[in-house]
Amino acid sequence: MSKQGEKRCSFCDRTESEVNILFTGIKGNICDTCTENAHQLLQDTMGDSKPKKNNKEELKKHKVYKPREMKEFLDQYVIGQDAAKKIISVAIYNHYKRLLHPIHDDVEIEKSNIIMVGETGTGKTLLAKSIAKLLQVPFAIVDATVFTEAGYVGEDVESILSRLLQSCNYDVAAAEHGIVYIDEIDKLGRKGDNPSITRDVSGEGVQQAMLKLLEGSEVLVPPQGGRKHPEQKMVKVNTQNILFICGGAFEGVDKMIARRVQTSAIGYNAIKSTKELDRANLLQYVNAQDLRTFGLIPELLGRLPIVTYLNPLDKPALKRILTEPKNALIKQYKKLFEYEGIQLHVEEDALEYMVDKAIEYKLGGRGLRAICEMILTDAMFDLPSQKEKEEFTLTLAYAKQMLEHSKLDYLKAA
Repeated sequence: MSKQGEKRCSFCDRTESEVNILFTGIKGNICDTCTENAHQLLQDTMGDSKPKKNNKEELKKHKVYKPREMKEFLDQYVIGQDAAKKIISVAIYNHYKRLLHPIHDDVEIEKSNIIMVGETGTGKTLLAKSIAKLLQVPFAIVDATVFTEAGYVGEDVESILSRLLQSCNYDVAAAEHGIVYIDEIDKLGRKGDNPSITRDVSGEGVQQAMLKLLEGSEVLVPPQGGRKHPEQKMVKVNTQNILFICGGAFEGVDKMIARRVQTSAIGYNAIKSTKELDRANLLQYVNAQDLRTFGLIPELLGRLPIVTYLNPLDKPALKRILTEPKNALIKQYKKLFEYEGIQLHVEEDALEYMVDKAIEYKLGGRGLRAICEMILTDAMFDLPSQKEKEEFTLTLAYAKQMLEHSKLDYLKAA
């Protein structure tokens, strides 16, 4: 029961005892519920009234790294791949310059979208993750294998921009000047060089849907990612100033390069002693024509003007990966043992043995982790229970013994 003469909300007529807070004015009152409804209606009608940040001014407050400085930073995390590092550093630096300098004399600098080609385990994703640590602009890494054509099970390509929005706390102005790395782009390749007459919902269809993102247009993005639905509130993002970097293994593209340059990659015509060297040399001649033969549509390749490559990892590079980078595998395992109060020592012969196995089984840099796990799992299982143990030395004999008891031999190609 309401008390006689109790104050009421002038909008919904509820009494003061029926609401949480009643704001009292000179000639009227309003409750907390009506205040929230009015605020929501104002936002829906007029949009966000907060002043927009000047993204150029924000960028000027941060240090803009020169290409050489970016490459030197990447050298701390990624071994080798100097050509790819230089190209990425220059493209990102040019991206900064596009953002910081207005257009003069009607000369508009276009985006330098990049596509990287390299075998699995050569460092494509690591390059992207490493440069993300340095950059002052929003950066997102997405996997192309989850996307399907609109209307089918899977994610729409617009969710690429959802990840970018999430990385900058949904600041649309900042996201419109960000950088996106799209991994596994080769998995979208169509099966033949001819256009498909049927729907290719996870291949050519996705490539066509990505065209408007790469070129630059206003795209309606679901803020939380996933599928679109009619009643969902969308965020408009302009991709004109978003730099896209794509990467993929493109397994078998070396044979397409060989056919183009009339060089045999396999068989008796190949020089056996320089087989791996020939393969590495072929990869550095990759161009848009080879990627089109692989299955990327010409319209997509036209929006990825810069094609670069990553060399296969040789024995010296694999050994450096184990010990030199800031996040080197041996440093990681030493830290894990250090948490247990144990000092890990690794003999040089054991390092050479692990590298030889990685080359023998063609596991690349990523495979070094699998080999380290096979060798050190028993030690990591037993040593934490041995409180008196303060040191552990990984010898060649121990490494051989552990791998002989593992299932690594079953991974070897026939």
